[in-house]
Order: sequence, then C-alpha cells, then structure tokens
Amino acid sequence: MFKERKFKLTAAEIVPLLGRPMGSGFASDHITVKGLLVGFMCRDEAGNEVDSGWCFLSGTESQVYADDSDNWAIYDLNTIANYDQAIIPYLDFPVGTELERIPGTNQFRRIK
Repeated sequence: MFKERKFKLTAAEIVPLLGRPMGSGFASDHITVKGLLVGFMCRDEAGNEVDSGWCFLSGTESQVYADDSDNWAIYDLNTIANYDQAIIPYLDFPVGTELERIPGTNQFRRIK
C-alpha cells in the first residue's frame, strides 16, 4: 500500500518550467511534503527510459529516514523544479554528478 501524502504544492500550482520533458527522479518527502529546498542532488545511471537518474534530498534527512522507502517517491523533474527552481541549470549535468547547495544561495557546487 502506498503512503498517503499531503503535498506542499497542489497539482494546480505545478506549472511547466523546463521547456521539454526531462524524465523523472527520486525526491525525499522533505522536499515535496515539508517544502524544504533541495540541499543535495546526485545523478546515477538511469534505470529505464523515463528515469533521469536524478535523486533530490533536502540534506536534513537522517540515515534512518533516508533508508525508509516510504519517505521517497518518483516525480517528473518538472514537478521537483516547481518546488525548487534552483535545480534547473544543473539538470543536464552528466551521470556521476553530485551537487550540494551553497548555503544561503540558489547555487550548487560539485562534491568531490
């Protein structure tokens, strides 16, 4: 059974931001339910043709929270961009990219 979620944004609040379909990615409920900004994003190999490989976390998730699959869901990247438009310039970065938000900004930096 799926976890029932009360999303921070309603379906009517989600608008086209990306200009083209970019696939889907995993996001923590800290972003889509609590409304926290993306603090960390990483891109792995895509699992299928609609998977972008992106995963988004707020950076406040504990390991126990992150290990619970009920705290994650798959979303269209446009949906995540509506929660945090700062991710948009980075969505074409290649597989293997790991980025963290520069505190207090809308910019991300690579993690080595």
